[in-house]
Amino acid sequence: MARSRTAPSQIDLITRYREVRALTEALAAPLSDADATVQSMPDASPAKWHLAHVSWFFETFVLRDHVTGYKPFDPRYAFLFNSYYEAEGPRHARPLRGVLTRPSLKEIRAYRAHVDKALITALPMLMPDVQALVLLGLHHEQQHQELLLTDMQHLFSLNPLEPALFDAPNALPAPVPGPLHWIEGRQGLVEIGDDGKGDFAFDCEGPRHKAVLHPHALAHRLITNGEWIAFIEDGGYTQASHWLSDGWAWIQTEGIEAPLYWRRNEQGWTRYGLDGRKPVNPAAPVTHISLYEADAYASWAGFRLPTEAEWESAALNIASTSGNQLDGATCPRARVAEGESTLTQMFGDVWEWTGSAYRPHPGFRAAEGAVGEYNGKFMSGQFVLKGGSCATPRGHVRASYRNFFYPHQRWQFTGLRLAKDL
Repeated sequence: MARSRTAPSQIDLITRYREVRALTEALAAPLSDADATVQSMPDASPAKWHLAHVSWFFETFVLRDHVTGYKPFDPRYAFLFNSYYEAEGPRHARPLRGVLTRPSLKEIRAYRAHVDKALITALPMLMPDVQALVLLGLHHEQQHQELLLTDMQHLFSLNPLEPALFDAPNALPAPVPGPLHWIEGRQGLVEIGDDGKGDFAFDCEGPRHKAVLHPHALAHRLITNGEWIAFIEDGGYTQASHWLSDGWAWIQTEGIEAPLYWRRNEQGWTRYGLDGRKPVNPAAPVTHISLYEADAYASWAGFRLPTEAEWESAALNIASTSGNQLDGATCPRARVAEGESTLTQMFGDVWEWTGSAYRPHPGFRAAEGAVGEYNGKFMSGQFVLKGGSCATPRGHVRASYRNFFYPHQRWQFTGLRLAKDL
């Protein structure tokens, strides 16, 4: 659910609506009906389902509830494309979304066009609180744009052909970044959480509150692939002393010995991305690692993961639209760090694991109704990630933004920055 804001002008909101919806279409443009139907694992959803679900969100919470006389495109879609909203009734089982061979991709695109036409027509007549729901829906769709990319990457990685969805040049040779520099963080009482000054924030980002920071420092950049290879070669995945108990059990059970999508051959390490299989770039940030792996690396290196408050406090004066983020229907790829004297890569490139559990900020209250299920009910067993990634649409994140995943999950563009106590 969004926190209360002054609604943008109708013209601005229509423009933003068109832009967000167009990017989703562009990202899905290379897909066949078969590509868009298959589900690679329960955590991922078919592209076709993503395209329909974000439209169901607008149709349900805006058009159905606030536009007199609106007729649903197909009443059966409410069962198919509800995600987890208990207040909206029964739904198709999440692990079985890949069996939905019908409706076709063409029919889903027709559904999107129907919703677009009805919503753009209705927007000038909507009350400000309903326009705020539209804005929530746009940020919701941006989240699904990133999921669309990462879910497709996971799907195509299971294909022995390892197809490239996007043409992308090989990364240019770049010098491996030098040693880590440490940037001292704020100490004492600081304020974190949504300050109410932007045009949008999710409810879980607030309220603004005070946190105590002890003397600490953050690494000036992310950990690179080259540094991760050193961890592997030093037995990082074979020494239990570096691992949390659950993490050690996980790598033993799953046979984990490298980041997701990595493979070693006679020439060295390669990785799979939406540009196909390529050599691992030792200078680029490591991606697709779990919280367990990030924590083990930090232990091996003699440091730790930042807390959410440490990270957010350090990022407050850095432009959240900076860095390597998604600007169009292109291949997302983490890039080499630039600069050594200040914090770099705080926004974009990879979602940075923190050592903080995803729990409510002091004073948090979930909104009433179905939209109140958006964030609050997931505050159990997950960890906070900060900063966005190369697959996050530019303008979507803020310093207060709280992404969250379970500690074993790693199909997102996840990486790490080290922290240390002073």
